[in-house]
Amino acid sequence: MQRASRLKRELSLLATEPPPGITCWQDADRMDDLRAQILGETNTPYEKGVFKLEVNIPERYPFEPPQVRFLTPIYHPNIDSAGRICLDVLKLPPKGAWRPSLNIAAVLTSVQQLMSEPNPDDPLMADISSEFKYNKPVFLQNARQWTEKHARQRQEADEGTPEDLREAGHVEGRSAAQKRRARQLGGTGKKFCPDVQGVCPGPS
Repeated sequence: MQRASRLKRELSLLATEPPPGITCWQDADRMDDLRAQILGETNTPYEKGVFKLEVNIPERYPFEPPQVRFLTPIYHPNIDSAGRICLDVLKLPPKGAWRPSLNIAAVLTSVQQLMSEPNPDDPLMADISSEFKYNKPVFLQNARQWTEKHARQRQEADEGTPEDLREAGHVEGRSAAQKRRARQLGGTGKKFCPDVQGVCPGPS
């Protein structure tokens, strides 16, 4: 199966060259069911936050993009309350920009970039988009409060937290059994798609 061989190649590259601030691992033993964490970048309202995502690999991968959503609540004009993400590399042409040469690391890097550079002209959350465009200080305050509330607390209760993030001081505490469950993966951003601000319709 092309998906299986592709995933094996991608996962074999993980752990050696993960994109900065990004970690990805298998959730249990299914290769197509992944979890990822993105560290909020400095000089953004998400700084020091640890944001967990769900990454599901479809049967037709790499001819269809991964299905990615946030599990950690985030205050962002392009990410809705269900964690769905408005991002062109998560959609097929003509409305999207996914292509088989992209990979999981490129997608997660694109999500990380979207966190740092929101696109208020293509929102999923109209009220947050309006706030971002016309009342930026209030947006920044609200986004920081959400980060503090949801992305910087209760991390020690997260079973899927990779050990390297905990040891780096981003996440505290985890049992030995939980450590064994987190099968660490990495990634390579060599095929990163820089165009993350494409047309993105709202959820149906």
